[in-house]
Amino acid sequence: MKENIRKNILQKRKNLSVEEVNKKSKEIFEHLKSFSSYNNAHNVMVYMDFRNEVKTDKIIEDLLSQNKKVVLPISIKETRQLLLSELRDPKKELSVSSYGILEPKENFIREVNPKTIDLVLVPGVAFDRSGFRIGYGAGYYDRFFQNIHHPIISIALAFDLQIIDKVPTHSLDYPVDYIITEKEIITCK
Repeated sequence: MKENIRKNILQKRKNLSVEEVNKKSKEIFEHLKSFSSYNNAHNVMVYMDFRNEVKTDKIIEDLLSQNKKVVLPISIKETRQLLLSELRDPKKELSVSSYGILEPKENFIREVNPKTIDLVLVPGVAFDRSGFRIGYGAGYYDRFFQNIHHPIISIALAFDLQIIDKVPTHSLDYPVDYIITEKEIITCK
């Protein structure tokens, strides 16, 4: 079930032109900038976009320009855990990982304690209005949230075409608090 939804939504997202991705990403960023949880956050975990995901480069630039701490997740394949690393200079600190995603080069990994994060911008393939998501199938973000024992705000960034009626869930799935699309801000919980 999840696999069929994933395949269908990924195909729809893949069909978006570069112009559409950029335009919709800009609209999502405008919604995000008007959001108090974003403006009040100090330590923000941000994913690096790939394969027609909502673009995050302008968000990262904006956070750095406000002297906020930008934290990137690094996927550790062996343990399926996320290692968090502070990003200070995207132009010189990043290279393409084995997943094809920009990640900090080894000499620029500055480990960050997950307890210091107050906002997480979450990627995904499909979302429902309850905040449940279908990711890429490895469970990195669900595991990350299950190991967080302090209040943390999670915002999924998604194109409107990624919103579906109902995500099939199981007990280990972790819903996000908000979803921001180019059309709306959805409060999930």
